Amino acid sequence: MYLSASSLLQEDYFSILLPRKILIMNEFRTMHQVKRIALVAHDKKKPDLLDWAKYNKDVLSKHTLVATGTTGNLLEKTLETPVFKLLSGPLGGDQQIGAMIAEGKLDMIIFFWDPMEAQPHDSDVKALLRVAVAWNIIIACNRTTADFVLTSVLMQEDIPIYTPNYSNYLNRKVV
Repeated sequence: MYLSASSLLQEDYFSILLPRKILIMNEFRTMHQVKRIALVAHDKKKPDLLDWAKYNKDVLSKHTLVATGTTGNLLEKTLETPVFKLLSGPLGGDQQIGAMIAEGKLDMIIFFWDPMEAQPHDSDVKALLRVAVAWNIIIACNRTTADFVLTSVLMQEDIPIYTPNYSNYLNRKVV
């Protein structure tokens, strides 16, 4: 099925996102019009994130922003808007974001990570990405994806987000 611009505006748009037989993703939460966005960047990607954020200042200022360590301070100065700052990524900030995802306190992550350089906290980054996928959180890891996400018509709406029901996993028999 192909989507046209007009089909995005139809009331039954979200019905196409539902599998005919829902097996795992059978619960939802509402992603409100004011999104809770985590902004993260590795050191060599901070200039890219700051440039992107400055370009998208008007849109970002309408949402609740969270960032790790130095990135948060830089963003707050660049955007002249409040940013809730966590610890530096390697010092636990990535894990704090992961906890916020698991607690339902974030809607999306804009994470400009450096694919060309190993990070001392690579295991934390992998864990963050894993938990974001596990809870069906929007993740943009480069400028192109971040642009598509931020300019989506869905950014201006309250939308249902289907999340996994892990009750079978939690209630499994462990030997």
